[in-house]
Amino acid sequence: MHRIWPPEESGPVDEQYVERLYRYPDDHPKWLAVNFVCSADGAVEIAGRSAGLTNPADQQVYRLGGDLADVRLVGAGTAMIEEFRGIRPTESTVRQRRRHGLADVPPVAVVTSGRSLPPDAPVITDVLTPTIVITCAAAREELREAWTAAGASVLVAGTDTVDLAAAVDGLVECGLSRIHCDGGPQVFGAALTAGLVDELRLTMSPLLVCGPAERIAIGMRIDPSALELASVLAEDNTLMLRYLVKR
Repeated sequence: MHRIWPPEESGPVDEQYVERLYRYPDDHPKWLAVNFVCSADGAVEIAGRSAGLTNPADQQVYRLGGDLADVRLVGAGTAMIEEFRGIRPTESTVRQRRRHGLADVPPVAVVTSGRSLPPDAPVITDVLTPTIVITCAAAREELREAWTAAGASVLVAGTDTVDLAAAVDGLVECGLSRIHCDGGPQVFGAALTAGLVDELRLTMSPLLVCGPAERIAIGMRIDPSALELASVLAEDNTLMLRYLVKR
């Protein structure tokens, strides 16, 4: 893997360098990094899933983002389509997390209004650390009770829809301030609308897909958010970009 931006730091990099590059800053009370892979023409899925876009280079930085986070945030639709389960770190990952002062196993936090997350979803039942279900007060009481009975912790944020800003505040209050967001596009859009995104970690896969695939963010129109290019890594014709959101 090579670093090609900034140019004064270009050249081959090792795993330790990439780890330093993708660690979360210590001088912020909260940091939300959104992670996506897309094709060169902007598609975020092939046949409904992102698996056709990813490759070993993308997987290396993607895993690192989650391995160095307190919590992984994901929309229920993405969790179901991508067949999310709880995090099961390797022994080396546990040692890595301990070096950074992190719990051995991070929880997954799933955002849902209640319609797309059954209580027997693997992201709730196949876990080592209880999943956090982020929902709104309008979600049926019996469904919230079923999530709890299945082992999840339920965080209510918002009345008729999920208030993502309140949800993130709730995660931070639980000591989960380094947030790795897996999307999907609607969660990313909601996070942008709420001004929650600190960093975009975007892998550009060397593919052209065309078709009706979604973009990485969907939601209300916002004033464009300016980005600062922080780093670019390259491997196997793939670009791994990190952008910081300008405040």
